[in-house]
Amino acid sequence: MGSFQSAAEFREVIDRTFEFMSTDPEMGPKLRDAETPQRFEFPDLDLVVNITFAPAVTDGQNLRWEWSDDVPWQPEVEMTMDSDVANRYFQGRENIAMAVARRRIKTSGNIKKALALAPITKPVFAKYKAMVEADYPHLVE
Repeated sequence: MGSFQSAAEFREVIDRTFEFMSTDPEMGPKLRDAETPQRFEFPDLDLVVNITFAPAVTDGQNLRWEWSDDVPWQPEVEMTMDSDVANRYFQGRENIAMAVARRRIKTSGNIKKALALAPITKPVFAKYKAMVEADYPHLVE
C-alpha cells in the first residue's frame, strides 16, 4: 500500500489534485456551481484543508482552498480520514459511501450534497493516477 513520505508531500500532491479539479473545463465549473464548502481532516498527518467555490473564476480557478481552519467560510460537509484513504480514493480504489459505512471516513454535515459531487470528480482519478505513477510511484495502489 502506498504511503505518503511526509505531510509536506501529501500537501503537494493534494494541491496538485485540487488544481486539476479547479481548472478542468468540465469539473471546475460544475464544482463551483455546486457551492459546497468542505473541510477535510487528515489526523495521521495532523493536517486540515478547507475547500470552497471561487466567487468568480480568476486565473482559471473555480475553487479555492486553504490548509487552515482560519477561513472566511463555513463548511457544509466535514470529512475525517487518514491520508492513505484519500490516496486510494483519488486512484479510484476507495468508494466514499463504502468508506463511510466502514468508518474509514467519518463525516458530518450535508453528506448527501457531498456524495452528489462524486460523479463530477470521477475524471480526476485518471489524472491523479498518472501523476502518482510519474512523480510519486511509491503511492501507486
